Amino acid sequence: MCGRFSLTARPEELGEWFDVVDVDPYPPRFNIAPTQPVLMVRIGEAGRREAVLARWGLVPGWVKDPGDFPLIINARAETAAGKPSFRAAMRHRRTLVPASGFYEWRTVGERKQPYWIKPRHGGIVAFAGLMESWMEAGGSEIDSGCIVTTRANAALGVIHERMPVVIDPTDFDRWLDCKRYGPADVADLLAPVDDAYFDATPVSDRVNKVANMDADIQRPVAPIEAGKTDEPPASRANDDQLKLL
Repeated sequence: MCGRFSLTARPEELGEWFDVVDVDPYPPRFNIAPTQPVLMVRIGEAGRREAVLARWGLVPGWVKDPGDFPLIINARAETAAGKPSFRAAMRHRRTLVPASGFYEWRTVGERKQPYWIKPRHGGIVAFAGLMESWMEAGGSEIDSGCIVTTRANAALGVIHERMPVVIDPTDFDRWLDCKRYGPADVADLLAPVDDAYFDATPVSDRVNKVANMDADIQRPVAPIEAGKTDEPPASRANDDQLKLL
């Protein structure tokens, strides 16, 4: 699963990495959450790549009322080509989702430890994405999208069983060109990235709150240890004294 990610690369860096011209300015985003606008790269009508905004939470074109449809932020790579919610997008509207990294949560006892997961050598990573357009009764369109996920590689499997599909720059054309390449032609791209690609760092649970959008949420912290509490010794001592009263 991928439920939060970050994009802090400058627009000019993104434009160069994806060969996109005229990327609109945007601020660094450290805690991108579902339902928020996300940047997606696709093939435009002129046949060139373009960067557009879409709501994170895919709404298929055949949905009658988005309010009655579940929020879909991820599509499973193993089944996306055949699922009604993703089938058309896999065939006609594949995208790339630029990111600086993503967050994932590891269960430790009864608690969850957030991790900031980024490319080991820094820079931008491209997640496989899907996009759809939903038309309101009034005729206006809402663009929406999701991130394609696959099973986690061995390095990240200790944190979570799923991870985003990473598309290598050498495969950008094949993934984006839906006219020349169908779902079967890109199936080999939907595999876990190499174990050495990402670094995972434990961070505080401040990332859990969407309102926390500052760079400090990526600051490393000591990982949670099973069976231990964050409560300070003095506080536990006071509790023990109260039990004697």
